[in-house]
Amino acid sequence: MRIALIGAGRIGKVHAKAIASHSDVTFAAVADQHRPTAVALADQYNIRTLETEEVFEDETVDAILIASSTPTHADYLEKAARAGKAVLCEKPIALDLSRTIKVLETLKSHPVLCSLGFNRRHDPQFAALKKAIDEGQIGKVETLSIISRDPSPPPAEYVSASGGLFRDMMIHDFDMARWLLNEPITHIQATGSCLVDPAIGEAGDIDTAMVTMTTASGRLCHINNSRRACYGYDQRVEAFGSAGMLQVQNESNTRLRFTGEAGQVEEKPKWFFLERYEMAYRNEIDDFVRAWRNGNTPLAGALDGLEALRLAEAAERSLSDGCRIALNDVH
Repeated sequence: MRIALIGAGRIGKVHAKAIASHSDVTFAAVADQHRPTAVALADQYNIRTLETEEVFEDETVDAILIASSTPTHADYLEKAARAGKAVLCEKPIALDLSRTIKVLETLKSHPVLCSLGFNRRHDPQFAALKKAIDEGQIGKVETLSIISRDPSPPPAEYVSASGGLFRDMMIHDFDMARWLLNEPITHIQATGSCLVDPAIGEAGDIDTAMVTMTTASGRLCHINNSRRACYGYDQRVEAFGSAGMLQVQNESNTRLRFTGEAGQVEEKPKWFFLERYEMAYRNEIDDFVRAWRNGNTPLAGALDGLEALRLAEAAERSLSDGCRIALNDVH
C-alpha cells in the first residue's frame, strides 16, 4: 500500500512514524497547508512533498491518511472517496452531525475503504479487554467505568477550534463504550465544570466532566474526564460483570513496582497519548492495510465516527439543558 499523509503537525508525525515502520507500506508523500512543516517531515523520511490537492490526483497513491486540522477532515475525506483512494481519517469526521451524515452519503455513492482514527481499539490492553468480554470471562457486563485524564490542559485557543471536551476528548471514550458494550445506548446524562483553567471556561468549554449512559437492556456506563492529571496520562477502564471484573491499568515505562518498609512505589503513568498509544497507532496502520488487502471491514469506520459524535452531541445537550437525553432525539 502506498500511503500519502495529509497533515504534518503533532498527530501527523505520530502517523508518519507508524507508516514508515510498516513493512507492507510505502510512505509515498506528505502534504500540509503550511509547506515548511511538510518539507521538514518529508526530509526526515526522504519522501516527496505534494500540494494537498495533488494528493487526490496522484495515481501512485493508493491511500490517504488524513491528519490535518479537524475542520478539513470532511472535505478531504470526500475528495479521497471521489478519487477512489482508501482513506484513514483522524477523528472526528466533522464537528456537527449534519456534515458527518453528508460524508457518509458520499462514501455510500463512492464506496472506498474508510477507517476512522479511534486508535484505542488497537491498543493491546483494550483489545485484550474486548476479547475477554466477548468470550464471557466476566459473564454479562453490568457496568462499565472509563477514566480518561490528560496530563495538562490544552491552550484555550485550541479548545475553541476543537469542538470542546465532548467532541475532542471524550469522543474516544464514547467510542470505547459503544465498542465494549456492543449494545445500543439509549440515554445519556452529563455534568461538567471548569475547575482546571479559567481560560477554557471563558472560551465556552468545560475541563472536567462526568457522563452516565444507559443501554437498551439497562446496563450502565460512567465516563470521567479531566484536562489535568499532575501524574501523567490517566487511562483506565473497569468492566464489571455477573462473573467477575476486568481492569485496564495505566502504562508506565517498565511497570516496575518497588516494595519496602515504607510501602509500595510505582512509576508514574506515561506522560501523554504519544507515548501511551504508540503501539496502537502502529496496529491501526496494520489493520488498515489488512482491510485494504483482504477486502474486510476495518476495526473502526465512518459509522462509528457518526455514532460517537451523536453521543457527544447528546452529552452537550444534556449539560446545557440539565436533563437526561434520549439518543433517539439526537439527529
